[in-house]
Amino acid sequence: SGAGLSGMANPTAHFETSEGSFEAEIYLDRVPITASNFINLCRSGFYDGLHFHRVIDGFMNQFGCPYSKDPRSQMAGKGGPPAGSRFANLKTGAVVCRGYGGVIQDENISVDSNVPGSLSMANTGEPNTGASQFFLNVAANHFLDWFTPGKSKHPVFGMVKKGMEVVTKISKAKTKNERPTDPIKMIKITIAGAPEEPKLPEPPPSRKRSSSSSSSSSTSKPKKKKKRRSKKSSSSS
Repeated sequence: SGAGLSGMANPTAHFETSEGSFEAEIYLDRVPITASNFINLCRSGFYDGLHFHRVIDGFMNQFGCPYSKDPRSQMAGKGGPPAGSRFANLKTGAVVCRGYGGVIQDENISVDSNVPGSLSMANTGEPNTGASQFFLNVAANHFLDWFTPGKSKHPVFGMVKKGMEVVTKISKAKTKNERPTDPIKMIKITIAGAPEEPKLPEPPPSRKRSSSSSSSSSTSKPKKKKKRRSKKSSSSS
């Protein structure tokens, strides 16, 4: 495992799904804001009971939309954490406030590629639109790296260390319109080895908070055939 804070090992996330369990190292040492955002959502139970809403064999498994609690929801893929919700950067202690749609800033600072087993942030295809949704790569998807040419920029924040066969199994699920026909549920994500989250100061009074993004977070696989532009899709390409 990687060298984390003060030489300590990085945190581990244990994913218990309806298809089996797997574990990943979370790169708190490399991308502390992205990793802390994920750890905060895991610890709050945000991901528990959600479903994989987009699965493509030979590409990736996408997860983390709150609307996917209903595996048939047409809104799955369009949600995020509450706007204005806050978490601590577990490396520096700084308070981070999520923007509209629950988004965080892109943390394009560590040269980690979208290789098989990596965890990577989903987004709408525009900068700074990552929130709660992420994907597990099951192929070498270098075209999604923030440091390669093209518009798709997806920072990696972890790596599967145990149970990759479960991740691969999920990617091979039977799907309709890229959604598993038999729902695949995330029962629970448990974090181990991460610093305790400090008590955050009270936020100033704010207006009503939004709990969802208006656009879809996704990754786009390059197609050999030229595809028609869809007005509904806001995927990256």
